[in-house]
Amino acid sequence: MSTSQKPAPVEPVWLPDPSTVADSRIARFTDFVARRTGVTHTDYRSLWAWSVDDLPGFWTAVSEFFEIRTTGSWDRVLDDAPMPATRWFPGARLNYAEHALRTGAPGGTAVISVDESGSTNNTTWSELRSQVGALAVWMRRQGVAPGDRVVGYLPNSLHAVVAFLACASIGAVWSACGQDYGAEGAATRFSQLEPVVLFAADGYCWNGRQHDRRTETAALRAALPSVRITVQVPNLGLPLSTHADTVRWEDTLANPAECVFEHVPFDAPLWVLFSSGTTGIPKGIVHGHGGVLLDHHKLLGLHLDLGPGDRFLWYTTTNWMMWNMVVSGLLVGATLVLYDGSPAHPGPGRLWELAAEHRTTVLGVSPGYLQGSAKAGLEPGRDLDLSALRVLGSTGAPLPAQSYFWVRDHVGPRVQVASTSGGTDIVSGFAGSAPTTPVWPGEISAPLLGVALEAFDSHGRPVTDKVGELVVTRPMPSMPLHFWNDPDGARYRQAYFGSYPGVWRHGDWMTRTPHGSVIVSGRSDSTLNRHGVRLGSADIYAVVDELPGIRESLVIGAELPDGDYWMPLFVVLEPGHTLDDELCDTIRAAVRTHASPRHVPDTIIEVPALPHTRTGKKLEVPVKRLLQGADISQVAGRESVDDISALEHFTRFARTTTDNGLSPRTMPGVASP
Repeated sequence: MSTSQKPAPVEPVWLPDPSTVADSRIARFTDFVARRTGVTHTDYRSLWAWSVDDLPGFWTAVSEFFEIRTTGSWDRVLDDAPMPATRWFPGARLNYAEHALRTGAPGGTAVISVDESGSTNNTTWSELRSQVGALAVWMRRQGVAPGDRVVGYLPNSLHAVVAFLACASIGAVWSACGQDYGAEGAATRFSQLEPVVLFAADGYCWNGRQHDRRTETAALRAALPSVRITVQVPNLGLPLSTHADTVRWEDTLANPAECVFEHVPFDAPLWVLFSSGTTGIPKGIVHGHGGVLLDHHKLLGLHLDLGPGDRFLWYTTTNWMMWNMVVSGLLVGATLVLYDGSPAHPGPGRLWELAAEHRTTVLGVSPGYLQGSAKAGLEPGRDLDLSALRVLGSTGAPLPAQSYFWVRDHVGPRVQVASTSGGTDIVSGFAGSAPTTPVWPGEISAPLLGVALEAFDSHGRPVTDKVGELVVTRPMPSMPLHFWNDPDGARYRQAYFGSYPGVWRHGDWMTRTPHGSVIVSGRSDSTLNRHGVRLGSADIYAVVDELPGIRESLVIGAELPDGDYWMPLFVVLEPGHTLDDELCDTIRAAVRTHASPRHVPDTIIEVPALPHTRTGKKLEVPVKRLLQGADISQVAGRESVDDISALEHFTRFARTTTDNGLSPRTMPGVASP
C-alpha cells in the first residue's frame, strides 16, 4: 500500500547576509522599537505581528524614526471608526514636498534624467529646491491655491518631478498621465478634476522615433475649459505652440525662489491616480499627504533599505503608481534615476546598461522584462558592472519561479529579488521583502509591516496554505481618502468593502504559506474555475511564457450557454516559430508537469498580439467578455488598452466561432487536444 507524502518544502533562493542585516535601516528600526516599547523582536515575523497588532504604536514609531514633521495638535494616531471611515492623526498638519526636499546635501545629486539617446542631465538637491521654489511662486501668481487641481501630460522626466513637488508645496492636487495617451484618453481622466493649470511636453521619444504631441495637447486643452494656462515643456525642443495662454517652461523658472510649504491637514489630497478604465470611465483615486508620507517612508526606507547614497531606478511612466513611488525616493534621500523611453531600445539590455552606468543600488523592472532578458540570452552579471546593485524589484504581475533562479545565475547570487504585490488603489504594497527576509522562488517574502494581510476562504475565514481572497483586515494610512466625484462614498465602499464589511478585498487570489511568504496567483475576478476547482492563471503563465518560441500567453475560462466550460490558451509566438503539433504537445506537457493536469488548456490558439492595460497587465476579463458575446465598447475604453487592435482581434475571433460564440472550430492558428 502506497502512502502519499507532502512535497518537500521549497528552499530559499536567497538568504539575508548577517553583516548586511546588522547595518540595515529595518534593524535600526527594530532596535528603536525595542527602546520605545521594551519588547525585543528577534525576527521579521515577530516585528510584523507587532506592527499589525499595535497600529498606533507602529505608525507612531515610523513617524518618529523618520522624523516626520507635523504642526497642529493631535492626540491620537487613528480613530476607532471601521474602514473605510478611519481617520489618521486628526488635527496634524504637514506637507509632502517639504519632506521630499529636506534630506539631500545641497551639492549632492538628487535626480539623474536619461533619455533614449543616452543624453543625461544631473540635477543637484540645491537646483531641485530652487526650481520647485521658482515654479511654486509662478503658480501662486497664476492664482493656484490649496485644493486646486494641476495636471501633467508628461513623460518620465525631471519636469514632471518639479511640477508635482511645486504643486504639492502649495497644497494643490496633482494628477498626471503619459503622452502615449491621446487627447481623448487624457481628457477622460483630467476633465473629471477641472484643473486650472496644464503642464504638457512638446512630445516624447519611443523606439528611436520622436512623437510631436503639440496637436494632441491643443485638443486636450480644448477639452479642459477650466484650464487657465498651459505650460509647454521642452522635451523635444520644438517651437512653442501658438495656442493662446501657452507659456514656456523656462519662463516659469525665471525667478529662483526659496521653497515655501503650505502645511495642510494630514488627510488633505496630495494626488489623484486613475484606475485603468477597462470597465468604464477611469475612477479617480485620491490619496493624502500624510498617509503617503508614512507609508512610503516605511516601504522605501525599511523594506527596500533606501537612503542617502543610494540610486533608485524603477522603469515606469507617469501613468503608473510606480512613478509616484519613485518620486518618493526623495523622501529618504535617495538619488532618482529617471529614464524616458523604451526599455528595449536600442536593445533588450537597456535597463541593465542604465543600472550599470549609474551605479544603481535598487532597480525595478517587470516580470516580462526579466523573462525577455532570459530569452534574449542576456548575461548582465557577466557583461556589465552591477556591483552596486543589491535589490532587484519586480511588480505588475506574479513573478514566476524560473525568474528567481535566472537572477541568481545571470545577475548575481547576492542580489535580492524583491517581488512585490500592491496597487494603484493604495499607491503602495501589501506584500514584499526586507533585508531580513529570505526569498523563495515564485513567492513574495512576507506581508509588509503594518499590513494585516490575510487570505479568506469563501466563508470569510483566514486560511493558510490554501488559495483565498487577498484581504486586509485593519486600516492602512495609504488607503484612498475617497474616489473623486463620489460624495457619499458609495462607489468606494462597493469597490473594496462590498464583500466583507469593514475588510478590504483587493480582488486577487493569494496563499499564505506556512513559512510566512505570500503567493499571488492572479485576479479573483478572472478566476479559472474548472470542474469546481479554482485555478490561477499565473500558474499557467509561469510555465508557458518561459518556453522557447512563446513570447507571451493569455488564458481565460468561459462558461458556455449549455453549462459546459471552455478554457483556451492564446499564445503570441516569437518570429520564426509556428504553432504546430510539436509545439502544442510541448506546451501541454510542460503545463501538465509543472502546474497540473487540470491546468492543461482545452485549446491552444495563436494570436498576433495580446491586449494589456497601459501598465502592462493582461486583459483577461475583457477578452473573456468578448468571447461571451459582449461588444468591445462595453468591455474596455480604447485609451485604456495599449494595443486596441489586439483586443479587436478577439472580437473577430468570436465571430468566426460557432453560434454560441465559444466552441472553437478548426481554423489557422487553432490547435485542439
